[in-house]
Amino acid sequence: QVQVVESGGGLVQAGGSVRLSCAASGSFFSINHMAWYRQAPGKQRELVASITRSDTTYYTDSVKGRFTISSNKARNTVYLQMNDLKPEDTAVYYCNAATDSRVYWGQGTQVTVSS
Repeated sequence: QVQVVESGGGLVQAGGSVRLSCAASGSFFSINHMAWYRQAPGKQRELVASITRSDTTYYTDSVKGRFTISSNKARNTVYLQMNDLKPEDTAVYYCNAATDSRVYWGQGTQVTVSS
């Protein structure tokens, strides 16, 4: 059984910062990459950022220069530092962890940015 648990969401004013954490625990051989997705009300879930085991990162265009993904491989933990937040960043943020055989999702954490 693998568990993926996000933390760090909350309410923040526009221009503020939030740091999300995601920890994967349980029985698995190795994680190939971890990623953050988000889903705003009435919209599809979208990929925000990802990081591979070799630290290759990806960011969707709307967050480039504002968000930073990083990882602590020893702890199977990934972080998303979100700066200069905008109201349009409001969403439930989900983390996933991918092994060779499957992808595991967390339950999500709400981030609300007030204008």
